[in-house]
Amino acid sequence: MTADAPNRKQEIGIPTAILFMCGQNSIRSPMAEAIAKSLLQPDIYIQSAGVRSGEPDPFVDVVLEEVGLSLSQKRPHKPRTLEEIEDDFFDLIVTLAPEAHHTALELTRSHAVDVVYWPTMDPTVVTGTREQRLDAYRQVRDHLWKLIDKRMKPIRRAPPASG
Repeated sequence: MTADAPNRKQEIGIPTAILFMCGQNSIRSPMAEAIAKSLLQPDIYIQSAGVRSGEPDPFVDVVLEEVGLSLSQKRPHKPRTLEEIEDDFFDLIVTLAPEAHHTALELTRSHAVDVVYWPTMDPTVVTGTREQRLDAYRQVRDHLWKLIDKRMKPIRRAPPASG
């Protein structure tokens, strides 16, 4: 890719910086961040945040590890808010919860940023056995995977060469 590729992407409306946002940055948005980092081109800046900061959820690690992903590739995931993100320039904010969507719209009212809402269930509302609860997290993971794969095709990584 050439040095001017990010500028070219901006010209044609392809995001170069994406923020995934949910309520507490504990489940949905960090899961989307990990999936997007695995599926999208490495020059796309991808972060996640919450309306408020929650606690890390170990079930997220379990269901991501099932597909070869991890939240803590370089350092353990620490849920954070928008205020805690160092670089706050994003050209696309994907909200995954109603509260996050309203907050993103309010905060970006005077900015040139696209805000889209992908309704995504909160797996913590599911009760039952450990396996039943994990299934809810798997459903969220698979839902996010399909959305990112389908809606962000122009910035997908190239498939590995077969040899």
